[in-house]
Amino acid sequence: MTSFTGLDLHKRSVTATTLDAEGVVVATAKMPCRPDALRAYFAQQPGHHAATVECTTGWYWVRDALADRADGGPEVDLTLAHAKGVKAIAAAKVKTDAADARTLAHLLRTDLLPEAHMISDEMRPLRDVLRTRLRLVERRVAAQNSVARLLEKHNVRDVADLDAFGRLQAETHIEQAELLHQQIKRLEKHLRIHLVPDADVQRLFRIPGIGQAVAFSIRLEVDDVSRFETDRQFFSYCRLVPGADNSGDRVRHKRSRDGNRYLKLAFSHAAVRAIQYYPEVRDWYKTKRRRKPEAVARALVAKEIARVVYHVLRKQEDFNGRFKGRPLSRLKKEQWPLLASPAGITGDGEPQARPPSAGMGSE
Repeated sequence: MTSFTGLDLHKRSVTATTLDAEGVVVATAKMPCRPDALRAYFAQQPGHHAATVECTTGWYWVRDALADRADGGPEVDLTLAHAKGVKAIAAAKVKTDAADARTLAHLLRTDLLPEAHMISDEMRPLRDVLRTRLRLVERRVAAQNSVARLLEKHNVRDVADLDAFGRLQAETHIEQAELLHQQIKRLEKHLRIHLVPDADVQRLFRIPGIGQAVAFSIRLEVDDVSRFETDRQFFSYCRLVPGADNSGDRVRHKRSRDGNRYLKLAFSHAAVRAIQYYPEVRDWYKTKRRRKPEAVARALVAKEIARVVYHVLRKQEDFNGRFKGRPLSRLKKEQWPLLASPAGITGDGEPQARPPSAGMGSE
């Protein structure tokens, strides 16, 4: 018989409430955030366990603790609950840790739990490294902007033209930017080792506007494209469609914050590059630009690139070289990071020389 457990997770403690198949509370406990304590709670109860926890920052250790059965502990099937979805369904007047845990268990038992995607174990650390890289890029840009604002403040064009105190500030920002650049390259080197040989990444490389960083972001943030039944669901998850705020006869669109912000950023960047380098994409963008604001026209290009990505990953087919039915006049060159085979990567993450006869092939 299966029991259903809701886990209300906090920084220092986790509250567990377990229901049986009839919805009766059979156990509840508050314990410290320790893997051994969590496994001991489930070990006290016989039978098969289904558990859920909201997708907050701490779910990693919960997943690892319940997946670790080295000590012969019970098997627990963990489901991630979508925090915003749970709040919309089960808002309550009385809110305590025990009540929240029981609500999660009840939603899981009745198959009403709004689920969040749990990234695969092998891709999870790579995704975290990639997100760390993005944060470092943002800090490097901030340091570079600080130097630019300092020059603007004193109306000079070069750091050497600043006074002693101004140079001290500027040099500090420059040193920080250089250090961040080295750290970014270090992370990218490790990502290349694992991701460049990936067949899906190789397919993404061939799509207009998608380079290494964007391809890595799409591969890791999407993880498994089969979880999206239609391309419209994929667009929504990528934040490429506006939200709605309609009431009566009033129809309003609004910017949605639901979905994955990293994919929104990746496809927006791909759209800019595709417009810049591909005449057919630029022509289609210009037709939209005549009737719509610039940001909206760019968003439409990003959406079309996302459509290509969805079908390439879903069908496991190579990009056909067409955009909106038009063949592209230029394609990606057969050079790094496009590989003839995964053997094109050396142990240190750098490309090997490709034999002269090697073609692009298909992964």
